[in-house]
Amino acid sequence: MTTPLDRLGYAHSLLERHSAERTGPTPTLAGTPDARLLLFCGDLPVLRPTPDGATCLLAPADLARAPAPAPELFLGRVDGRPAFAGALPADAAALYRDDPAYRVLDLRSVAVEGAVPAPEMGVLATAKSLLNWHGRHGFCAQCGSPTAIACGGYRRDCAACGTEHFPRTDPVVIMLVTRGDRCLLGRQARFVPNTYSCLAGFLEPGETIEDAVRRETFEEAGIRVGAVRYRASQPWPFPSSLMIGCEGEALGDALVLDRTELEDARWFSRDEVRQMLARTHPDGLATPPPMAIANLLVRGFAEGW
Repeated sequence: MTTPLDRLGYAHSLLERHSAERTGPTPTLAGTPDARLLLFCGDLPVLRPTPDGATCLLAPADLARAPAPAPELFLGRVDGRPAFAGALPADAAALYRDDPAYRVLDLRSVAVEGAVPAPEMGVLATAKSLLNWHGRHGFCAQCGSPTAIACGGYRRDCAACGTEHFPRTDPVVIMLVTRGDRCLLGRQARFVPNTYSCLAGFLEPGETIEDAVRRETFEEAGIRVGAVRYRASQPWPFPSSLMIGCEGEALGDALVLDRTELEDARWFSRDEVRQMLARTHPDGLATPPPMAIANLLVRGFAEGW
C-alpha cells in the first residue's frame, strides 16, 4: 500500500554508499562496462524511456554521441554495480533531446511527473548535488589554489595548503504550524498561483531545529511557537538542501506578516485543507504536489495521522 512517505520526491534511493571504497583507488567509468551512469547536461538529467516510464540509470555506451563527462564521480553502487555521475555542458542536451531513445527533462519535472521509479530519485539527488558542488568549488577557500577531486568525488583536496574540502548540505526547516483545528499556510510571490504551502527557512549556525522553526515562524508570520515535533525529511537538490519537516504548536493566532518574505499567509480549517488537497476548494486554492514534503505535512494534519 502506497503511503504519503512513498510519494516524497528524492527521499528513496537505490544507492549503496560505502565510504571505504572511496579511500583507495576507485572504479572508473571506462573500466567498468556494466556500470550505471547518471548523466547531466548542465542541470538536466538524461533519461532513457522504458515500457513503464523512464530510467536515469544509463550505460557507458550512452556516452557514444557525447564528449567525455567532466567531472566523473563515483557515487557508490546500484544493484551491486558501480554507479557514476557525469556532467556535460548544457548545450550537449541537443545530442539527446531529438532522439526518441532518450528524454531530457528538468529535475523538478522528473519528480512531479514520477518520470523514473521513486528509488532512482534519491540517486539523482545525490548526483545533482555533488556535480553542482564540484562546479562551484574548483578553488581552495583557504588559499585560493586549484583543488582536485578525491575520494571518488566526495572530497576535493588542495595540494598547495593540504586543506580537504567536503560537500555541504544546507539544512532547511519546513513546518506546519497548527492551533487547534486550524493550520497556518503561506505563499510567496514566486509560487504557482493560488498555491499555499508550509513556512520554511534555513537553519543558522549554532541553532537547533526546534529554535529554527520558532524563529522562522515568528519572523515571517509573527506567531510564537511552543512544542515542535519532527515528522520526516527530504533531500532537495536545488542545489543541495535537506528539508526537515516539522510540526509546531502556535501559542497565538494574530498574524503579522513579513511582506518581503510572504505574499500572503492565513489560517485554514481542516475542511479547507482537505478541499485544497483534493483540488476542490471553492476559491481554487491548492497545496504543493505529493512529491513535496509540504504536501505530506498538510495531509497528515488533514487526515489526522
